Amino acid sequence: MAERIPLSVDTRKAAVARAALRAGAAMVNDVSGFDFDPELPQTVADASVPVCLMHAQGKPETMQDDPRYDDVLLDVYDALEARVARAEAAGIPRARIFIDPGIGFGKTQDHNLALLKRISLYHGLGCPILLGLSRKRFIGTIGGAERPADRMPGTLALTLAALAQGVQLHRVHDVAEIAQGIRLWQALAYENEAGT
Repeated sequence: MAERIPLSVDTRKAAVARAALRAGAAMVNDVSGFDFDPELPQTVADASVPVCLMHAQGKPETMQDDPRYDDVLLDVYDALEARVARAEAAGIPRARIFIDPGIGFGKTQDHNLALLKRISLYHGLGCPILLGLSRKRFIGTIGGAERPADRMPGTLALTLAALAQGVQLHRVHDVAEIAQGIRLWQALAYENEAGT
């Protein structure tokens, strides 16, 4: 019997989430962090499924038009804290909430790097961190890979750096290649721990 792989629905809309959950989706990923559809928090609560609340500044059509923050690390933290509070107020227990700082969503290259350098700060929210940076444009800009398909090495480098800061979940395109890199990184990390 084939193993059943859980699916997540990526939507900001309660109606879409309800349809996807009826069709078998096991999780909701809202890139607006419950800012778009006021019915979505209750939909998720009623379904008793996990939710990922992402941070994004602005609307998808304009979010990269000159994003600004006083302090990107703290501004995103405060916004995610408010989203988690909104989810809990709707009846979603913190144990079913994931957070995503939204790399590339209303953020410049410098914002992305600042978030990644100190991403461990977000453990203070008490929710697992999901990181979705696979093949992002800034990886190509820094790494010299114009085509998204050529950005796997840069994705792996940043994934390992985030793992070193305790980030638990990683959304990637090149699953086999990233998994291989992680296995080797873990083999060294565990060997070092055993030797000390």
